[in-house]
Amino acid sequence: MSDHHHDHGEACGCGHDHDHDHEHEEFVLTLTDEEGNDVDMVLVETFDVDDKVYALLLERNNPEADGIILRMEEENEEMVLYNIEDEDEWKKVEEAYNELVAQQEEV
Repeated sequence: MSDHHHDHGEACGCGHDHDHDHEHEEFVLTLTDEEGNDVDMVLVETFDVDDKVYALLLERNNPEADGIILRMEEENEEMVLYNIEDEDEWKKVEEAYNELVAQQEEV
């Protein structure tokens, strides 16, 4: 019977990058849901529609949950996120997002 042991080398596939000490910096926002619970959201992607910038956010602890898309605006050098309340605006954003996803799936 032979002994099998596995050493963690540089390309061990364990999901950690052994070359870098620093973590990839996530842009995390805390939003409050309808029940008043704080939910950590990670900014995954931003995209432009009609000269406006939109952000796709996913739940940090529940990546399977549906993401949300908010409009980003800069106010006093700070980024502020707004819900999209205009239906026409939402349709445009949804179409742009679907296109973005389709492009990524082709890669």
